[in-house]
Amino acid sequence: MFKKILIANRGEIAVRVIKTCRRLGVKTVVVYSDADAGSMAVEMADEAVHIGPAPASESYLVADKIIAAVKETGAEAIHPGFGFLSENPAFAKRLEEEGIGWIGPNAHAIEAMGDKISSKKLAAEAGVSTVPGHMGLIEDTKEAVKISREIGYPVMIKASAGGGGKGIRIAENDKEVEEGFPAVKAEAKSSFGDDRVFIEKFILEPRHIEIQVLGDKHGNCIYLNERECSIQRRNQKVIEEAPSPLLDPETRKKMGEQAVALAKAVNYDSAGTVEFVASGKDKGFYFLEMNTRLQVEHPVTEMITGVDLVEQMLLVAYGETLKLKQSDIGINGWAVESRVYAEDPYRNFLPSIGRLKRFKAPPEGKLADGEVRMDSGVREGDEISMFYDPMIAKLITWGKDRDTALDVHGEALDRFHIEGIQDNMPFIAAVVDEARFRSGKITTAYIKDEFPEGFNGVEPTDSQLTQLICSAAYVHGFMSRRAADVTGRLAPPDEARTEWVVILGDKHYPVTLELGDAGEAEITINGGKTHALVTGWYPGLHLVEGLLDGQPYAVKFADRTEGYLFRHRGVALRALVCTPQVADLHARLPEKEKPDMSKLVISPMPGLVVSMDVEVGQEVQEGEAVCVVEAMKMQNIIRAETTGTIKAINVAAGDSVAADEVMVEFD
Repeated sequence: MFKKILIANRGEIAVRVIKTCRRLGVKTVVVYSDADAGSMAVEMADEAVHIGPAPASESYLVADKIIAAVKETGAEAIHPGFGFLSENPAFAKRLEEEGIGWIGPNAHAIEAMGDKISSKKLAAEAGVSTVPGHMGLIEDTKEAVKISREIGYPVMIKASAGGGGKGIRIAENDKEVEEGFPAVKAEAKSSFGDDRVFIEKFILEPRHIEIQVLGDKHGNCIYLNERECSIQRRNQKVIEEAPSPLLDPETRKKMGEQAVALAKAVNYDSAGTVEFVASGKDKGFYFLEMNTRLQVEHPVTEMITGVDLVEQMLLVAYGETLKLKQSDIGINGWAVESRVYAEDPYRNFLPSIGRLKRFKAPPEGKLADGEVRMDSGVREGDEISMFYDPMIAKLITWGKDRDTALDVHGEALDRFHIEGIQDNMPFIAAVVDEARFRSGKITTAYIKDEFPEGFNGVEPTDSQLTQLICSAAYVHGFMSRRAADVTGRLAPPDEARTEWVVILGDKHYPVTLELGDAGEAEITINGGKTHALVTGWYPGLHLVEGLLDGQPYAVKFADRTEGYLFRHRGVALRALVCTPQVADLHARLPEKEKPDMSKLVISPMPGLVVSMDVEVGQEVQEGEAVCVVEAMKMQNIIRAETTGTIKAINVAAGDSVAADEVMVEFD
């Protein structure tokens, strides 16, 4: 086994690789940019080497700097993680020339499979089902429109060297191709240094299912079952699970064998993933691409197979023969992974950057009914930068079956608390509880279908409403008694105020609160059932958790200037707790009118203006593209919300903009 390796990556994947190396007794070196100088990976590694400024193009993507770090530290091999140089065949070839080990597939396999056009041709030759499309390169937008018409809408415009959901657009007509084709080329050039684009048929009602393969340098190759990755937003995976609710043993075997056949066709010798689009109607499947690296979602495979994929990559790279046989690979239970992103689900999932003022992860390890694992590369106090991918952490849970794994996932989300930036956990929690998702009848259009107007939270169930009302009553009662205690006027429990009104949104709930002295309370809502609550909450804690009517529960809590904010799963409500007299006054207050923002084009995120596509005096139609803003490696087309004439333009291409900055004004 290697004695020392270098990890040419950052964040959670660098930490993930370090953990396996520690267990195996392998020393680790990490490289880091200016933005990552104080990162968890730098702290955990045995050695760390600075490689330049924050932009990846000046640090993590510079092969010379990575190789210099290897030579400086005496590392024997490089693990590339995912992204950056992980699927760069030229880099793998150079390492071979330099005599440096590569913990990944051989350069020929990367080159053959990493290019989506050539990989489809190889897949067809290997007998793998492929999606109809244009396999050649496309020179310009006019040709792209012509090809799209020939294939038949809808089509997928895709960067040949792409990955991670970047460089992809779905087009349903000529106009969307005209807008999407140049945008994909620009994203491909920016993210991968390769602006080649191809177009293929977009399968209606598709499911994204991928097969994990593992090969060695001696011709052995196996598959480790499948992962369902259909819950996607902007072609970026959000929730993954293993196995898939769709597949039966026969289909699983067919997909696995095709994946292995393709891997063997290029002498694949590491961990890799063969991705398919499958039909939810007839379980037919078609080859999409092969990712010649470790996938972000690999933990769910590890949870159901018991195989450490990073360990296997190290062993294979060192020249060991694969000891696992296909018959060794089973399916133990069910695993679910969600990607926790720095983005605001209430503002169309726009990126959010800033400092993690709070980062309290759920407890990890085995539970009575499952297991919780979290892969992350951040800690409380760390900065979420605009320079890299917005993923903060991956939450993985396991259960004996799908329902159990999802139940454990929801409970873990209840106890995962972040402050300082916006995160997408309310949305994840809403999906995990949603009826269609629970049924397993999903497609890659699930988010678009179920949240057509975007995510605006969900209405609380009766159970959630009870939890929120009881939590609000307890917190306010505790705070009121505590305030009295500070002034030396703490009333005995039997003399304390018991009648309150909890206001959630615009609804009033009269409650009777009998507060004990040891975290217990009896709460009667609107003269109905009396609920018994027991909690260890006190001011400063971000969770109100304990037992409600004998059942464990947890509600996220934040103090506000006026009232409190409570969150549970996809529900977020501000709560005011008042005396009946004050509640009556609140009920009489007139609603505030919202200002008209339709005449302003506001930057929805901090980023860089890539292009300004209008000029002063120009007439613009509602929905027309106004400008393009890039943030976290994604280009976002900003459109007019109204029809009118451009009155003022406050920014230009190349300018940095802040969130909510006014870029364009209409007459």
